[in-house]
Amino acid sequence: MIISKKGIDLIKYFEGLSLEPYKCPAGKLTVGYGHVLKATDTPQEITKEIAETLLNHDIIKFEAYLKSVVDIKLTQGMYDALVSLIFNWGCGQFGRSKGLQMLNKRKLTNAAIEFFSKEKGVVNVNGKFSNGLYRRRQAELRLWNG
Repeated sequence: MIISKKGIDLIKYFEGLSLEPYKCPAGKLTVGYGHVLKATDTPQEITKEIAETLLNHDIIKFEAYLKSVVDIKLTQGMYDALVSLIFNWGCGQFGRSKGLQMLNKRKLTNAAIEFFSKEKGVVNVNGKFSNGLYRRRQAELRLWNG
């Protein structure tokens, strides 16, 4: 399974496109469609084509990670939602999440609550509620249920 156009479009919409490096709300130097630069990268302006290439490489990396930690068969909507979540949240945090534990136990409703709800989902930046992240989680939930 690979991410669908709906999943890619969701990531692009919520990440936005910046051809110049900027610090994201979590304080990480970022460019393109939410591509986090490494400390060894030279921050520079990029083209839309380079942004697309970076996005595709990031998605491939997050898809490989998702496939390595999920033990159950996913629907396309669930897969798309989780790739978007990992793209935004990161592999480490996803791998340690209660949502992943619930998912692998086939407790799908509980997993969705852990991933996407206002109370338990990943909706805070630096300890503060983010309406933008909450809107993203709700869009991912719609994909999940799709």
